[in-house]
Amino acid sequence: MESSEDGSMSYREFHANGSRMVTSEVEAKLDEGNIQEAEDALREGLSLNFEEARALLGKLEYQRGNVEGALRVFDGIDLQAAIQRLQPSFSEKTPVKKGRTRTESPSSVSQHAASLVLEAIYLKSKSLQKLGKFTEAANDCKRILDAVEKIFYLGVPDIQVDNRLQEIVSHAVELLPELWKQAGCYDEAISAYRRALLSQWNLDNDCCARIQKSFVIFLLYSGVETSPPSLAVQIDGSYVPKNNLEEAILLLMIFLKNFCLGKMKWDPSVMEHLTFALSICSGTTVLAKQLEELNPGVYHRIDCWNTLALCYSGAGQNDSALNLLRKSLHKHERPNDLTSLLLAARICSEDPYLAAEGVNHAQRAISNAHGPNEHLKGVALRMLGLCLGKQAKVASSDFERSRLQSKALESLVAAIRLEPNNSDLIFELAVQYAEHRNLPAALRSARHFFNKTGGSVSKAWRLLALILSAQQRFSEAEVVTDAALDQTSRWEQGPLLRLKAKLKISQSRPMDAIETYQYLLALVQAQKKSFGSLQISSKAR
Repeated sequence: MESSEDGSMSYREFHANGSRMVTSEVEAKLDEGNIQEAEDALREGLSLNFEEARALLGKLEYQRGNVEGALRVFDGIDLQAAIQRLQPSFSEKTPVKKGRTRTESPSSVSQHAASLVLEAIYLKSKSLQKLGKFTEAANDCKRILDAVEKIFYLGVPDIQVDNRLQEIVSHAVELLPELWKQAGCYDEAISAYRRALLSQWNLDNDCCARIQKSFVIFLLYSGVETSPPSLAVQIDGSYVPKNNLEEAILLLMIFLKNFCLGKMKWDPSVMEHLTFALSICSGTTVLAKQLEELNPGVYHRIDCWNTLALCYSGAGQNDSALNLLRKSLHKHERPNDLTSLLLAARICSEDPYLAAEGVNHAQRAISNAHGPNEHLKGVALRMLGLCLGKQAKVASSDFERSRLQSKALESLVAAIRLEPNNSDLIFELAVQYAEHRNLPAALRSARHFFNKTGGSVSKAWRLLALILSAQQRFSEAEVVTDAALDQTSRWEQGPLLRLKAKLKISQSRPMDAIETYQYLLALVQAQKKSFGSLQISSKAR
């Protein structure tokens, strides 16, 4: 029971029960508002029952773009009555091997009847969606799935089912969570997603992939915190995600596994979502493992090296990251890739013995920061300044150290002209001035950083106190340290307490210093008792 259209003519027919009927006669009655006459014509011409005739009429109205007219026709369909008539045809079973049962192939008449009635409810749901009645649309869409579960209570079989019926079920399963989201019913949307992925709908792999991806996007970016799946859907021994992030990562991992098994087409956005999710929970080593397990050819090898380098760098494995970047920046690969050069320079800037290599990377980055990448020139100059500053710490002579420190300052000053609002750069410039013994300039930059961050960063207070101490303004430095202690949580007070004790010693107040050290010792012991000796924060030592 379906309508068809000739591609060369605006000519459509209804086919049902071995008969056919031109739609023009029915359309004329609908245009006159005679729904009952149109229905009677269909029932007589094609030997249809009431629900089937209404379903065809509603579909015709929907195809003609008359959404409100389609709704008026669909409203007359009694879905429950149709289910009761159809269910016996689908519930007969025949034994199969190993003692299992499977739904026997129903008659083509029953299958077409089910397809027609369920499609009518689906189109009714789509019509309500177009009219902005999302809650009503979702409820009708849910009725389709409830009806299918009643008809196929053992699950939709994977064989001997009419393709059109399976298509309608798949469309309804995919549509329901979207309708609940549009209605603002997020708990219902989550339940619909889980039902779609856990129930036996016999969905094809592409449909499953779309639902998984849509659910992942909702979990990661909607801002709606979900509750864990109910006990009813949990399997003994299976992993049960505790929050949005875990559930999203689990779904993405399942997608990647199915892709590696050849069950799903590759979707680059899946790795983008997984990168975001694992970065939030500092799981970059897990991301690296997933990248390494992908089939060859999914990513270009250089892109893979660069992404792996980012993963290892994020996990603190700088040696592995730098080795990958060296491969990527080889003269036969991409020696001028700006992002790779900047990351390599940043890694080198953390180790005085790699700083000379970092200087080379940074200088090449500056040379390549032109055109659309010119905005990264400030970053490249900053990396150059940091690497030169680190290189100065292992200089072979005072003259060489002074020369490198001067060049580091020049680079940082040039960088700050391009990035005047970069607070981290301001802090690094203050530190470099202090190491170069230009204390007035260091104090200006430190105050600038303090004002930029509003005193919310503990290192801003500590830097101010250290510079004031270097200027032998010990009482002012102690005032700053006391203010910092008032603004700092208990477990992060260790470095400030050590600084305060040293300031008291500098002011020839050893008894006060002893009292501060006693308080610091009590803090360390309390932290050891609270977190265990292996988890003491290094900040308290």
